[in-house]
Amino acid sequence: MKFIENIDKDKYIKFTDNHQKSHFLQSYAWGQFCKRIKGQIPYYVGLENNDNNLVATALILLKKTPFGYSYGYCPRGFILDYRDLNLIKEFSSYLKQFMKDKKIIYIKFDPDISYQDIDEEARPIEGGNNNYELYNYMLSLGYKHTGFYKLYEGNQPRYTFRIDLNKDWEEIEAKMSKSFLKSVKRSELYDFEIDNEPNVENFYHLIQCNSSKDDFDAHNLNYYKIFTEELEKEKLVKYFNISIKPKNLINKFTKDIDNLKLELEKNKKRKIDIINQINKLEKDIEIFNTLKEEKVIICSLICTYTKNRAWSMFIGSNEVANLTFAVTRSYYEAIKDAYNKKYDFFDLFGTPGDPHTTYKNLAKLHDFKRKFGDKYIEFIGEFDLVNNKLFYKMLPCLLNVYRRIRKVFKKSGQ
Repeated sequence: MKFIENIDKDKYIKFTDNHQKSHFLQSYAWGQFCKRIKGQIPYYVGLENNDNNLVATALILLKKTPFGYSYGYCPRGFILDYRDLNLIKEFSSYLKQFMKDKKIIYIKFDPDISYQDIDEEARPIEGGNNNYELYNYMLSLGYKHTGFYKLYEGNQPRYTFRIDLNKDWEEIEAKMSKSFLKSVKRSELYDFEIDNEPNVENFYHLIQCNSSKDDFDAHNLNYYKIFTEELEKEKLVKYFNISIKPKNLINKFTKDIDNLKLELEKNKKRKIDIINQINKLEKDIEIFNTLKEEKVIICSLICTYTKNRAWSMFIGSNEVANLTFAVTRSYYEAIKDAYNKKYDFFDLFGTPGDPHTTYKNLAKLHDFKRKFGDKYIEFIGEFDLVNNKLFYKMLPCLLNVYRRIRKVFKKSGQ
């Protein structure tokens, strides 16, 4: 076996694209994005067999410290066959030498590997599949597991919902909740226009609208611009924008109200139902009258991809989107699009491991994503491969002091 410190771009992409453990966080483009936005140094390392064919790769993102050392992160890596324990052992051995040569304190990685099958309450299913043996094997190689956190304490969510797309569409829909499908059906009333134009400025405006409401901090505009630029180069990103034309809807709903009033005179048995419909349409018209543009984007969902997998990543929406069920419709369209393109799965990219948590709005987020159906997954978690034990223990404290000093100097203008 031969260790490669920086794999040729085309060779790296070809291997990761076609591997069963491919992940957009291990893509070549993600490394370039992190280099531009976070100042991390991407290393595309790997292992070749005697025929010069890659058998393992890893995107390692290095962050330099003021102390002459660096520390690394390998998001959702490594890309290799985790059933081959000897391969993991050999790759780990080469990584240890790589860390010594580069003065790397530690490398963290959180593989796209489930830990155990769980039920809807995140409890292990008796007799279900698990990867306990792999977990213990990693520990035996010297990896340090950082804990089975339940919320979003790590670099990536340790739980997610994942929709298996290798089934008939009718079977996939059957696992979606009735309320989800009902809202998708209701959204058809609003004559949405759906496009895939990567409109970053519109998206940023929309995500600012829902970040305060949903209690999370959005990234700055530059983050989303660079994210889109880099992932577009390899066709790993797609926008799902939903627009309405307010004037058209006002005219349409006004006619609908007139027809409902006529029906009300003829059908007294449906009086309450018809009055509720009229009230809803009148409320919609009142809101649409506040929109001055001819066409308005009300929701924008960004998804990421590998050659055969899909993830929902960011969503921005305003109050009109909630009124018109545009949020659920955007996810439905993205899932259907991934199905039509024959992707293996659609991943909702994160949910808590405690469905009833009171922390922020995570329980609400979980309940929303649960309605999409299919499998609730618990990942194996984060492992640290440590090279310098002393600095590994000291690093959090040293970085905290360094950041405080930088903050003081920045305030003083020096």
